[in-house]
Amino acid sequence: MDIDTPDMRRSGRDLLSLALIDSRNCTLHRFSMYQQSLQVPLMAELNPPLWELGHVGWFQEYWIGRNVERHLGPAADRTRPRLGSIEPSADRLYDSSNVSHDERWHLELPEPDSTLAYLVETLESTLDMLAHAPETDDGLYFFRLALFHEDMHAEAFAYMAQTLGLPMPELPWPIPVAQRPAVGVPATRWQLGSRPGNGFVFDNEKWAHEQRVPEFEIDAQPVTWAQYIEFIEDGGYDEALWWSAEGWAWLQASGRRAPRHVEQVRHGLLVQRGDALVRAALNTPVMHVNWHEAQAWCRWAGRRLPSEAEWEVAAGIAGSRGFRWGEVWEWTASRFEPYAGFQADPYADYSQPWFGTHRVLRGGSFATRPRMKHVKYRNFYRPERDDVFSGFRSCAL
Repeated sequence: MDIDTPDMRRSGRDLLSLALIDSRNCTLHRFSMYQQSLQVPLMAELNPPLWELGHVGWFQEYWIGRNVERHLGPAADRTRPRLGSIEPSADRLYDSSNVSHDERWHLELPEPDSTLAYLVETLESTLDMLAHAPETDDGLYFFRLALFHEDMHAEAFAYMAQTLGLPMPELPWPIPVAQRPAVGVPATRWQLGSRPGNGFVFDNEKWAHEQRVPEFEIDAQPVTWAQYIEFIEDGGYDEALWWSAEGWAWLQASGRRAPRHVEQVRHGLLVQRGDALVRAALNTPVMHVNWHEAQAWCRWAGRRLPSEAEWEVAAGIAGSRGFRWGEVWEWTASRFEPYAGFQADPYADYSQPWFGTHRVLRGGSFATRPRMKHVKYRNFYRPERDDVFSGFRSCAL
């Protein structure tokens, strides 16, 4: 088994050990984007890079090294007192459940060298405990959780760098592809969500339940810049008809005339990519659109966003017919809600606080580690978020 495929959800100790080292190397590489300046402005979509780095080490230590019930997996008691930390102030500094977003800018954080040393010690401890962990889904649960949590923060380092206009070397930005015809998907009964017994599962994927999905037609690939520019040039950002009331209010408040990071549309599409202004290929996925913009384009085009069930069906069965995904996160029409019978896993703040206010995105982006790109994975953001590498595809009405 490769360490960078979705099969890592079922990884054993040896591969998981390699993946944890690989994830840490990716974290440190992407953290290096901030070496010139660790001071960033207080913005709702950012975290101080040094805080983000320390939080990654804290999370791993909190749920593995300090967790006396780690062998119980999802059945572990989240309220059980923890063992002491290597870093005496770790909980006060890095616990995202108790340290508010704005407060993170006012903390006296350890120096970068001390933070990096903390990450070395916590990883060494994690790998030692992993070597003696039961080779079961419960026994490996928190190790897999820590892996995927760190992978998420590695992507956060990338989209934060994009927001700040920092150099972003070696990221595999989408390349032009030929347009493919839409895919027709027959009516089906689909098991939406994950089944027990297949390795690691995030709590918001529990559990698989049958859902009837009527036949539908869906784009084979995400909407491209060429398609989206037609909406811009047709006055899409000036016409309230295409926008929901909430979306129109966001648009008026933002003053936006095109997706975020777009500098020029006519006479060639120019976009900000890290610290560079580049000419973007028109047959690559539109990027940095929020849910409101995706929905407005669909209304203008006489189409609609897919439900997350439709997206999952298409990704599950239509790959051989050209359904392409994984270059941008894809907004769906679905509100982020729990599946029936939902119970929070020990990391209770992962899903539960965001139900009802966020929208579901599916797939993954070019900055997402391939092992995170699982057909069942549910990403979620507020509908106004456009700093992430997000796009969308559409369905016929």
